[in-house]
Parts: sequence; structure tokens; C-alpha cells
Amino acid sequence: MAILGIGHDVVDVRAFGEQLEMPGSRGRSLFSARELRQARMRAGCKNDGEAVHLAGKWAAKESAVKAWCAALGEVPAPYTLDNTPWSGIEILGDARGVPHVLLQPAVHAELVCSLAHAEGASAAGVPRGAGVSDAVGVDGGDGPSDVSGALTGARTSGASDPVQLRWHLSISHDGPIASAVAVLERAE
Repeated sequence: MAILGIGHDVVDVRAFGEQLEMPGSRGRSLFSARELRQARMRAGCKNDGEAVHLAGKWAAKESAVKAWCAALGEVPAPYTLDNTPWSGIEILGDARGVPHVLLQPAVHAELVCSLAHAEGASAAGVPRGAGVSDAVGVDGGDGPSDVSGALTGARTSGASDPVQLRWHLSISHDGPIASAVAVLERAE
């Protein structure tokens, strides 16, 4: 396996919760229905606020995008701050609570295509991982195509992934902070 990119993000849970509750906020639209349901259920089990769990998922989404951008090196990111399909980048826990990155099929296709462009740039002398971008941003569509495989750790999205990409994800909460680290790797 070859590590393509690593991303990290931290979120202030209180401030994030306040943003979610602001009138007119589109904060909840950044999450899929499944993410919102998992956060609500987890909050009920842990007797804490939904914002704690959504802040962790948000940090994980940002981390995944940062790992993706790191993998691209100098190749421009396929999304901008205004058009990242955040709800198409799902952070879902499996039956054991282990978090996974699940990409909507169109987002997964864009990941594969952008990495192919980065490989071409790398062959042309642009170093991999140079010029790591910070976060990008918003809104998406349908759910991922192969959730069961991803949640068992076999895949992250798409039933026929010719590039064999795998995400590794860790989410942590400590007091007022949620933090996440994402690693994107490819089989050699």
C-alpha cells in the first residue's frame, strides 16, 4: 500500500453547535440523512449533544478532503469552496462504531479521475504532496453505491474500484474539541 495523502482537522464543538442552530443555517445540509440519524442515535446512547457527534463527522469530512488534496500535489482540486458535495462525503460508523469514509459514486469517480491527473502530473515532474490545499466546501446528492462493503472495511465506495483506494479514519473528542485524521492509500 502507498499513502497518497494525510489530512487532519479540529473543530470547536460549542461554536459548531451554535452554527448548526442558527436560523437560516445550512449546516445540517452538509450531512447526509444517514449521518444525521447516526449522530442523533449516538447522542441518545451517550446522553450528550448531537453537535458533539456532528462536529466529529465534520472534522472527518475536512480531513478526508485535505488528504485528497494532499494526494493531488500541484494538480488543482476538483471542487472549490462553493461546490464541494459535503453530503456526498459521508462519515458513517459500522456496527462496532468504527468510522468510515463513504463517497457518493459521482464523488468517488471524481476522486479517481483527479488522482489519475495527479499521476500524470507526477510523471511530468510535479512532486506528489507538494502544495497541500486546505479545506474546500458544499452540498451533494445521492448515497454511495456500496455501503455494506465499505462498512466491513473492504471498500470505501463503488463496487468496481480499479485503483483499489482505501481510507483510514480516526475521530476523537476531548472536552470542547473534536479532531479527525484521514489517510488515503492505494494498493501498489
